[in-house]
Amino acid sequence: MTSEERRPVEPPQSIICVDCGGTCGLLSRPDTDDDGAELPFLSGDVVAYRCADCLDRWDIVLE
Repeated sequence: MTSEERRPVEPPQSIICVDCGGTCGLLSRPDTDDDGAELPFLSGDVVAYRCADCLDRWDIVLE
């Protein structure tokens, strides 16, 4: 994926765990620029989630 194809993406704050059906919360936080402002997630970035019930971790590539 080239930098021209990447676009800002807002990941969901939670997803459903495919193993147990529990709720997985977003662990990843956006990067910041030199001034401390948050940079958006971009398509192609990987974000992590943790299930509150079974504690599985899920790494998801944003589209």
